[in-house]
Amino acid sequence: MAEPVLVLRDVTVRRGAATLLNGVDLTVRDGESWAVLGSNGAGKTTLLAVAATTLSPTSGTVEVLGETLGPQSDVDVYELRPRIGLASTSVGERMPAGELVRDAVVTAGYAVIGRGSEYYDPADDERALHILEQLGCRRIAERAYGTLSEGERKRVQIARALMTDPELLLLDEPAAGLDLGAREALLRRLTRVMADPGGPVLVMVSHHVEEIPPGITHVLLLRAGAVVAAGPIAEVLTGEPLSRCFGLPLAVEQVGAGRYSARLAPPRRVASVPQQSPARRTG
Repeated sequence: MAEPVLVLRDVTVRRGAATLLNGVDLTVRDGESWAVLGSNGAGKTTLLAVAATTLSPTSGTVEVLGETLGPQSDVDVYELRPRIGLASTSVGERMPAGELVRDAVVTAGYAVIGRGSEYYDPADDERALHILEQLGCRRIAERAYGTLSEGERKRVQIARALMTDPELLLLDEPAAGLDLGAREALLRRLTRVMADPGGPVLVMVSHHVEEIPPGITHVLLLRAGAVVAAGPIAEVLTGEPLSRCFGLPLAVEQVGAGRYSARLAPPRRVASVPQQSPARRTG
């Protein structure tokens, strides 16, 4: 069995009176790619923050890339974080509008946002440009980040997350806000990332079944901070668990190799019983 890359055991996160995650168990192994689905407030972004080591759980244990984290741990998370790539809206919002795209990517090497006086080897700049090319963004390398479309920004955020050659790649709603063409282009490139034998283990968060790219092997369903179901995609991404996750009767359809669609299930029809004519009286 492949080695675990991310393990959450009975993880709970509370903030004041709110419980954001409640007793979550999850094991992500080398060679797997996971999609985390759930409605707004389900705890998806909180789970990703725990996995990224930027948020400590209230209780439970977390293991990331073989390191156990917690109050008694002597793990230096600042040494661990370069091994984890994170692309999220919060990171994108902190990016200076005037920052050149290539600088927005290369600064991940120092885990800073906004290029300053730090030194980068020419090989770092070459790697940033190579990753941008892989994601179809080489032509915008010299443009300011603030001039990009939403789809271009999403790809630049992923390029930045890949800059340190991470072993674990965490994507928070990478297709959110994209039009159909930009979404499909992004999902195609994510599929290539997952197909790379030397690529990172991927965990991505989404609201929508349609945003799951081919190559995802496992799915975690969250509702109100708790796990509804988790496991291989063919077992979990079906009508019954998805309906429990979103609180609606849903039907799931596979619409191509590794692509899925969900819609409201049609109401069940109750067979009508033909009424018998009253018996005629004789005599």
